[in-house]
Amino acid sequence: MLGIPFTVAPAGVEERMHPAESPRRYVERLAREKAAAVAAAHPGALIVAGDTIVVLGGRVLEKPADPADAAAMLAALSARAHTVYSGLALARGKTVATGVAVARVVFHELGRDLIDRYVETGEPLDKAGAYGIQGYGSALVREIEGDYFTVVGLSVAAFVTLLPELGLEYRPGEGVV
Repeated sequence: MLGIPFTVAPAGVEERMHPAESPRRYVERLAREKAAAVAAAHPGALIVAGDTIVVLGGRVLEKPADPADAAAMLAALSARAHTVYSGLALARGKTVATGVAVARVVFHELGRDLIDRYVETGEPLDKAGAYGIQGYGSALVREIEGDYFTVVGLSVAAFVTLLPELGLEYRPGEGVV
């Protein structure tokens, strides 16, 4: 989208929330750990890492374990507001800059048939909260307060804001310089 070429590299970081850890601290910590792990293997590269979770009534909804779990998450989100936390970390060498973007999302009332058909697409199975707003899941959303890209999983505003902490900036048409 921003015209920046990239390569995907797995971080191998365990995604487990610590007891008493807030959602905000959790996604920021995971993003930092992922960025540091990948930066160690690619010392000269700009590393972009993130983690996103959905919180509904104090309950953290990460990626569903299976289709039944996805359907249960979607049923719980039906006609309710929830909060999306998206942690972002940029690393270059040993320098790491982090941030967290937050958005509030409200779903339409979802019928069982719609939930089942959506789960059958496979789209919700690898997404926090069992939906992808950038795909078929967009039809589930009634309203968003905050940045759309936070809900997608990578806040462009946070990315651009964090670059100067690494001595970099984003220039349209040029990329990161």
